Amino acid sequence: MPSYEQLSELLDPATTVLLTVECQQGVVGPDSALPELAEEARASGVLHRIARLVAAAHETRVQVIHAVAERRPDGRGANRNARLFRAAERLPVQQLSGTTAVRVAPPVEVADQDFVVRRLHGLSPIQGTDVDALLRNLGCRTLIVTGVSANVAIPNAVFDAVNRGYAVVVPGDAIAGVPSEYTSAMIRNTLALVATIATTNEVLACFERPRRDGR
Repeated sequence: MPSYEQLSELLDPATTVLLTVECQQGVVGPDSALPELAEEARASGVLHRIARLVAAAHETRVQVIHAVAERRPDGRGANRNARLFRAAERLPVQQLSGTTAVRVAPPVEVADQDFVVRRLHGLSPIQGTDVDALLRNLGCRTLIVTGVSANVAIPNAVFDAVNRGYAVVVPGDAIAGVPSEYTSAMIRNTLALVATIATTNEVLACFERPRRDGR
C-alpha cells in the first residue's frame, strides 16, 4: 500500500478525477441483468464505498465522471464480435438508452457538476468515448477508477488510462467482480502492476486533508 504522503501527492483535487464504471441500475441495482454481480457489489459494500467516494469528491471539488454502458433498442452500432455481447442480447434486463436500467444506481448520487458519459459499443469506458477528451480538458493527471466489473470493464479502464499517460489509483475495495476471489487475484496479479492500489478510507483521508488555499 502507498504511504499517505505518496497517495496524497497523487490525489491533488485540482488534477484528480473520480470515474465510476457501470454503476447503473441494470448492472448493480436490485433488478440487475447480472444478479450475481449486483449481489457481490451490494453485499460486499462496494457500491456503498463508491457512494462515499463520490460524495467526498463532490465536497472537495474533485470532478466525477460516471461511465454508463447502454444500447439502442434496435441494437444498431453495438458489438456482436464476442460471446459476451451476444449473451447480453438475451438477458432479461436490457441496458436500453433512456430506460431506468441505464440510470446511475443509488446510493451513488449524480451532482449537477458531474459528467455522465454513455457508450453504445465496446468494452471500455474510455476507448471510443468522450472520457479521454474530458480528462485532458479538465487537466486531469490522476484517475481514480471504481465500479464494475473487475472481470472486464475495470481492467479495460485502467489499461486505457495508463496507455494515455494518466496515473491511476484503484481503491481495491471499491471495485467488484465475480466470483469474489477473482477480484483480489486481478488486483494482486494485474492491476497492482500498473496502478496504485489503495483502500476507500485511504483515498477519503487524502480528500479530507487541509487544502493549501484554505478551502
